[in-house]
Amino acid sequence: MATVEPRPAHATHEVLNQASALENYNVFESDSVLKAALEREGGEWATDRVREVGAFAGSARAQSWGREANENPPRLKTHDRFGNRIDEVEFHPAWHELLAAGVGFGLASLPWAEPQPGAHVARAGMFICFGQAEAGVGCPLSMTYSVVPALRKQPELAAEWEPRFTSTSYDGERLRPAPDKAGALAGMAMTEKQGGSDVRANTTAAVPLNGGGEYELTGHKWFCSAPMCDAFLVLAQAPGGLSCFLLPRFTPDGARNRMHIQRLKDKLGNRSNASSEIELRGAWARMVGEEGRGVPTIIEMVNHTRLDCVLGAATGMRFAVAHAINHCSERAVFGKLLVEQPLMQNVLADLAVESEAATISAMRLARAYDEAAAGDEHSFELRRLANAVLKYWLTKRATPHAAEALECFGGNGYVEESGMPRLLRESPLNSIWEGSGNVQCLDVLRGMARSPRAVEAFFTEVAEAQGADKRLDDAASKLRAELTDLEGIESRARRIVERMALVLQGSLLIRFGDEAVSDAFCATRLGGDAGLAFGTLPHRTDFGRIVTRHAAA
Repeated sequence: MATVEPRPAHATHEVLNQASALENYNVFESDSVLKAALEREGGEWATDRVREVGAFAGSARAQSWGREANENPPRLKTHDRFGNRIDEVEFHPAWHELLAAGVGFGLASLPWAEPQPGAHVARAGMFICFGQAEAGVGCPLSMTYSVVPALRKQPELAAEWEPRFTSTSYDGERLRPAPDKAGALAGMAMTEKQGGSDVRANTTAAVPLNGGGEYELTGHKWFCSAPMCDAFLVLAQAPGGLSCFLLPRFTPDGARNRMHIQRLKDKLGNRSNASSEIELRGAWARMVGEEGRGVPTIIEMVNHTRLDCVLGAATGMRFAVAHAINHCSERAVFGKLLVEQPLMQNVLADLAVESEAATISAMRLARAYDEAAAGDEHSFELRRLANAVLKYWLTKRATPHAAEALECFGGNGYVEESGMPRLLRESPLNSIWEGSGNVQCLDVLRGMARSPRAVEAFFTEVAEAQGADKRLDDAASKLRAELTDLEGIESRARRIVERMALVLQGSLLIRFGDEAVSDAFCATRLGGDAGLAFGTLPHRTDFGRIVTRHAAA
């Protein structure tokens, strides 16, 4: 009888030539651009605190929480098991861990709880680090940070709510009246189905109650971000016109307010965060600011959340560059590491140039917030334009930047476990949130028309690098000339704002960036020596220097 030899027991294959996960590293310490910007822009006193956030964000634990929060999105519970209306949203425990950490680090409170020069810069550095663990929790953190300047339009409300919003204690795992909690979070509900960005088309009605600024609100909101927050800034039509209100989840007697969550949005990205449609059925609210002045009141909040959109775009770019360089430094093809291949060096360097420009300009904008708050007129006027200019351009660049970084991984980048698909889905959000591209560009045109001093402040900032690079000087001169031509200026708004962003970034890179980076930027973004895709830097570029500068390890 024939015998069959047993097959040898061994593994089916040995795993070779796969890059290791980029984790258990300090995202701040590994980012020389951010470290220099924090010190230069006035946040050096917070270096240890930003370093602590960087260590958290790069830890395997925080990275795992980010994945878990996105793989287990929030669920809406409109009623309890007895049929009572409760309007609650349930989150995965990872969401609460991340949000508790963000609140604890002061991401929702630092500039208000510890007002001092460089406070917005310090928070910006922390925000860029923290978002590399997970972007979704940035929404409630950003809105809570941003609500304070708007709330101060109504001092008695600010006295009641600001201590809650600036607390570093997260107390949000279950819905309770704010007075019974150690800290509170704020949300926002402006847009409606029929209006979108045109908030003056809102139909939600606000009926005065017994005087003292109390109203009942009836209507709907098409987009209410983070509906489990403790209170929301809401726009509604009062007898005196469109007005701003603070709407808490509970009324003063401890009853649940008549704010009903209709459904959660099924979004492209930002999956860990809940975004909702709500109905207000005689919901109790208090006015913030003057009746009929709702937009100027809530714009105080919007201006600060727009800063966070800029920071968020810079965050995603830094994450993309760090992870792409890490992969290419450990993956070999055709006998050499990817990072040693000339064409891949070009791609990685180009991505790094974009990231460095984003980080430097975002941190400069944060300093303008600090200096404007201290009464500096130049910074106030610069912020007026730079806020919308950078919000438009950085968020527009974020999506193609993420797509190119994903491609550096090859097929591995298209797989969820790499983290790159999540980044790609996340990247368009900051362009849409707080006003899409067209809204930003039109805001720039309005800002220039209302305040010629803002235009001069912008060009004064750019002129700080005058004479250092002819390509920048020529681009700035052409931009000035274009601004004198008002024919068809609205249809040219994107063209104008794009050039404003590139000229501003070019000036900042020449003054504060790496020489190889600023040369590559001016050649390709201002001098026209580039193609239309990433990876088309001129061959004379010092690719190796740029890539090494931006490596995470």
